[in-house]
Amino acid sequence: MVTALHHVNITVTAELETAAKEFYGSVLGLKQVPKPAAARPTGAWYQIGVNQLHLSVEDAQNARLSSRHVCFSVSDLAETERRFRDADVEIIPDPRPVPGTPRFYVRDPGGNQLEIVQA
Repeated sequence: MVTALHHVNITVTAELETAAKEFYGSVLGLKQVPKPAAARPTGAWYQIGVNQLHLSVEDAQNARLSSRHVCFSVSDLAETERRFRDADVEIIPDPRPVPGTPRFYVRDPGGNQLEIVQA
């Protein structure tokens, strides 16, 4: 039985690796952690509490924008939205609002969708 989320793996093309690392490390402010020696040399791993986000590089990226996403809970939704706007990241309004759950979406440089929700 699953008791916790250990990590989420997302992918970008090699051409977008640097932009994705800037996005996750600087814009989102995630802490990069060392990868095991057996891991691929490209990409990066980030620690978020007890969970991890793994950024992997793939040769080909699906041309269609997927609705798959990772959800990040934030303490101040308005401040988080400001940080994204300051970094020229497009804010995607919630297409299906849930009462009592303020949120919006963004896409990282690789086209991966992120849900940003008020904690």
